[in-house]
Amino acid sequence: MTNQELLLKEIRKQLSSSASLNDEISTILNSSYDAAHRRVSGKSKFSIDETLLLANHFNISLDKLFLKNDKVIVEKTIEITSLKDMLSYFKKSAERIEQLATNEKATLYYSAKDIPLFYFMEGTIMSKFKAYVWLTLLNPNQSNVSFENFVIDESFMEHTQKLKKIYEKATVKEVWNDTTINSSLQQILYFYESGLLNFKSATALYLDLKRILNLIKDKSNKSNSNYSIYYNELILLNNNMLIETEEKLTMFIPYTLLGYFITDNKESCKNVHQFFNQQILNSKALNQSGIKEQNLFFNRANRKIDYYIERLNNQVDLLF
Repeated sequence: MTNQELLLKEIRKQLSSSASLNDEISTILNSSYDAAHRRVSGKSKFSIDETLLLANHFNISLDKLFLKNDKVIVEKTIEITSLKDMLSYFKKSAERIEQLATNEKATLYYSAKDIPLFYFMEGTIMSKFKAYVWLTLLNPNQSNVSFENFVIDESFMEHTQKLKKIYEKATVKEVWNDTTINSSLQQILYFYESGLLNFKSATALYLDLKRILNLIKDKSNKSNSNYSIYYNELILLNNNMLIETEEKLTMFIPYTLLGYFITDNKESCKNVHQFFNQQILNSKALNQSGIKEQNLFFNRANRKIDYYIERLNNQVDLLF
């Protein structure tokens, strides 16, 4: 099938059975019926301008239409090098996820290599710390500012709160393992040992992590909840996110600390959807596994936090 035939086939899908393709083409291109007929029959070729005009009118992605199956077109989130960029990132992320996840039958899948960022949007000390970490790692000019001297814009919390509320309303399936909390634990220790975070703040951050874990545990125990958490011992997770609606699947693939590639490519999203469901089949549903399995998982996580708190205290003892 030629490229022109592919385009015409895609246009036909959007027309009613009673509509004349020749008439539609003639009207859109402002050409004669005969000129439209020659193009539809393949006797003449569409010009580049005509192709673009038709694609725009019918909202057809030429990239998706003509691309080979082994290539995928993705959209990407903005690059973050300043607080202004971060504000824009969270504002646009909230708009994008709200558009997809507010559908009553939408389901959000999250492969939690790290604690999902939606839990760091409550206006607590951990919320400030995560913004501090993100900006320090993404903006070279931020590297010598201490956590205590870091000031965050009020509008940051406005956008992150919106994202948090969207996440809480959605039907969510998270896959965790025993390493999900590791990066947050290590980040606190790193900035403390670097002299950019004082002992009081570091201790408060570890305690806030415990609060977040208790919140997740309580949420998983609620009856008729739209939230499910699964414990997977078999594979490394990757922070992929997939949103399933009645109309389509949309995948978010991380490529930097906060940066995501976004695609609704049918074949790729279908494969990831199947993989998520396979992960869930090979996981323990902590909502349903009974108090023993649930306590084992969360107790292990809390013991890790206690270990890091002990490391802080031991370092303070060495100073005296």
